[in-house]
Amino acid sequence: MIILVVNAGSSSLKYQLIDMADESVIAKGNCDRIGIDGHIAHKAADGRTLDEDCAFPTHTEAFMKLVEALTVSDAKVIDSMDQISAVGHRIVQGADIFDKSVLVTDEIIDKIDELRELAPVHNHAHALALRACKSVIPANVPQVVVFDTAFHQTMPERAYMYALPYEYYEKYKIRRYGFHGTSHRFVSEEVAKMLGRPYEETKTVTCHLGNGGSICAVRNGKSIDTTMGFTPLEGLVMGTRAGDIDAAVITYLMEKENLTAAEMDNILNKQSGVLGISGVSSDFRDIEEASEAGNARAGMALDVFAYKVAKRIGAYTAAMNGVDAIVFTAGLGENSASTRKEICDYLGYLGVHIDSYNNSLRGKAMEISAPDSRVRVFVIPTNEELVIARDTKELLDK
Repeated sequence: MIILVVNAGSSSLKYQLIDMADESVIAKGNCDRIGIDGHIAHKAADGRTLDEDCAFPTHTEAFMKLVEALTVSDAKVIDSMDQISAVGHRIVQGADIFDKSVLVTDEIIDKIDELRELAPVHNHAHALALRACKSVIPANVPQVVVFDTAFHQTMPERAYMYALPYEYYEKYKIRRYGFHGTSHRFVSEEVAKMLGRPYEETKTVTCHLGNGGSICAVRNGKSIDTTMGFTPLEGLVMGTRAGDIDAAVITYLMEKENLTAAEMDNILNKQSGVLGISGVSSDFRDIEEASEAGNARAGMALDVFAYKVAKRIGAYTAAMNGVDAIVFTAGLGENSASTRKEICDYLGYLGVHIDSYNNSLRGKAMEISAPDSRVRVFVIPTNEELVIARDTKELLDK
């Protein structure tokens, strides 16, 4: 079974073609700058590439180029799209409507588009991509949507409700939804295997740390709490996002600086986080370099970040009444040994001890805790595309 996995954004179309016989990637690529000019970067597993500028007025042209890259280009990997068993799509926001992956219908696409108010940057683009895909991919190829929010639909009310007048929950569905669900699900399943324990009998804190970051408490295979909320702005300090902040600061700044709601939103989402504190960059690698060179604000940004992450790990350990494993994943979590160490240095009260040598390695799933550590700590590269492909295959098998 061959499955095409698609991750569509407002101006991009990332994809992987996966052979489910051994879960290997046959080809992958990205159609970028949709609606601007257009560029495709495509690579087959054997190293052949397609890299060229092309016109992408809409997602439809991007899908047409994707099909061309897979089937007729110099880096082709299949002869026809009829060889594909299904297409799996990543969708950011499913609200409380979708608690699992589903087959695509026109009604499902309409419902995804209706949720655009909850994810204005993403969901409308997803709907556009789904309609474009249906117009290009053979009609007999089934399509599946996999939601970032679905994994978190097991959160209890005490975790997802905000202390606002209840009418706003009833009228506007204002509640915590959580994101990065496919990543948290993948690494929590993988660490259960590494622990040699049934997934349904584990307590894990998963830390998806990248330019955007979130932490999840996974008890007995279910998300019971997560840091991102109504939008991905809540929670940790991130690359450019403020994370948790006193709500009164927002109205205070709007009055003092005479800011519109859109301007304030831009500050919170695009100008804050470690970028705002450090004044250096939103890229943690740049900030680490600046800190090592003596930049005090860069050092402070890293300290604030590690402190906030460690606090959430402690909170989620309390929420689960214990923890078996802590997992680091995503760009920063997988690659920054210094960040992992700084976070784990706060966790001595849990009996966490890091093996310095293992913590210095990268590129594969491995345990980084020392033999005497009471809580085991792991680094596991995330694979959201594989989760989407597995869900798609499971629906087809049913």
